[in-house]
Amino acid sequence: MSNTYIFGHKKPDTDSVMSAIGLSYLKNKLGEACEARILGAVNKETAYALDYFKLKTPEYLNDVKLQLKDINYHKGFVIKETDSIYNGYQYMLKEGLTGLPVTKKNGDFVGLITIKDLSHTIVNENIEDLYTSFENLMHVLKGEEILKFNDEIVGRLLVAAYRSTTFMNTVKLGKDMILIVGDRHSIIEYAVTSGVKLIILSGDAKIKDEHIEIARKNKVNIIRTAYDSYHIAKLVGLTNYIKTMIRSYNPTKFEDTEFVDNVIDINNKLKHTNYPIIDKKNKCLGLLKITDLTEKTPKKVILVDHNEKVQSAEGIEEAEILEIFDHHNLGSITTNSPINFRNMAVGSTCTIIYTLFNERKIKIPKEIAGALLSGILSDTLILKSPTATERDVDAVKDLAKIASVDYQEYGMNMLKAGTSLEGMTKEDVLYNDYKLFTVNDKTFAIGQFFTMNFDEIKKEIEDYIHVLDEVSEANNYNLVALYVTDIIQNGSYIIYNSKAKETIDLAYNNENITQGHFIEGCVSRKKHVVPLIMEIFEN
Repeated sequence: MSNTYIFGHKKPDTDSVMSAIGLSYLKNKLGEACEARILGAVNKETAYALDYFKLKTPEYLNDVKLQLKDINYHKGFVIKETDSIYNGYQYMLKEGLTGLPVTKKNGDFVGLITIKDLSHTIVNENIEDLYTSFENLMHVLKGEEILKFNDEIVGRLLVAAYRSTTFMNTVKLGKDMILIVGDRHSIIEYAVTSGVKLIILSGDAKIKDEHIEIARKNKVNIIRTAYDSYHIAKLVGLTNYIKTMIRSYNPTKFEDTEFVDNVIDINNKLKHTNYPIIDKKNKCLGLLKITDLTEKTPKKVILVDHNEKVQSAEGIEEAEILEIFDHHNLGSITTNSPINFRNMAVGSTCTIIYTLFNERKIKIPKEIAGALLSGILSDTLILKSPTATERDVDAVKDLAKIASVDYQEYGMNMLKAGTSLEGMTKEDVLYNDYKLFTVNDKTFAIGQFFTMNFDEIKKEIEDYIHVLDEVSEANNYNLVALYVTDIIQNGSYIIYNSKAKETIDLAYNNENITQGHFIEGCVSRKKHVVPLIMEIFEN
């Protein structure tokens, strides 16, 4: 069974990354197999915290969409190219299949056979030619080995149906002949003397010792079976290698990482019943019957620090959400069944995770304490944000003690690491901590960036406005705003897309909010920004 993924929102901040790391550690301690993941690159602040506490950056998760590997397709249902047609037919019959992928000995995909191909082979194909193995012949004919010299048998079939004298006078036997014969000793002698490839003795026919000795000298293979000549003639063609009946060596096939919705779109056009499933190295993994698509095992996920669909992983509606841990207002994510939803009015999701450790009586190691501490200090601006609660304060004091740091000194250094503009583009600043919100049919985006020096951004404010305008137009967002927060000044400078001026003015009581306007006391996106914008769009 695959692990449960734990992740925060698309633009990971320190709280979302560290709460995923902390919760993953806790869940694994409780015996639940979980992995912390991220949906985007970590910012400078988070990178500083991870490096400080020597924590590994979680792996990137592109999406949680249903893939073929999440479907209960017929895994391992393949047949090797040197198996017999008879075996292939029996396999399909037993498993209720109408198709079967064919592979090489090493598992490489070769082609696909279907019941229709099999019917065509039996009814229409020339079965005088045999290309098979001694083993296949023994198995299908339930034979007894008299003499064996070749693993592979290639030749032309012939049934000794004439009188012995007529046969010997009119039929010239060659080295590539495969003769089906009963207890007709003169013909058997003629065959072994001629050095045919193989003699198939029907009806458990006896063969003289002297004929066996001639056959051994001339390397003639001999098989004996209880079947009569009629039944042998019917069955022997089915001993051929199954690769001899492949009609499609390049059928439509899918890698197991293919998205299910893409497979459905392609099938709506092709209307096939069976599709081989392969891996990236062309190893065949099994067969997808189109009806298998109803039997799926969605990816299991736990969400932290968000519960908005637009903020979550691509394909979240196809995943099975097990739990949500968040400290934001209720969003748009819905589930098919009841789940554990821990929503607390605290300043950080990491405070919730800290609470879980205490409730489960699990000891917090130093590095995990550092992770949770970093998340709380980041989201509460070192406990200066109005969103900070007594729970956050208590958690910070305890976690700082475990992590062996002065939380004020460490927190300031962490925030400073995240406020550097060095090497950052305008887009980097906007997306550093960026969230989407939907209310009614309107979508808006709020970016937040912390800095001690707004003057650097102010000098290029027209370029920032241009970026916001482009993002708004390209995505049809009703508003895109960047709040540049200065924790020393205890407020934020606002920059917004040009068409959103009326909305911004309304949100701030019809004041004339110019670009770069400083809003005193505005430090929390959750408390000071999002509710104001939502109220305008709700009316």
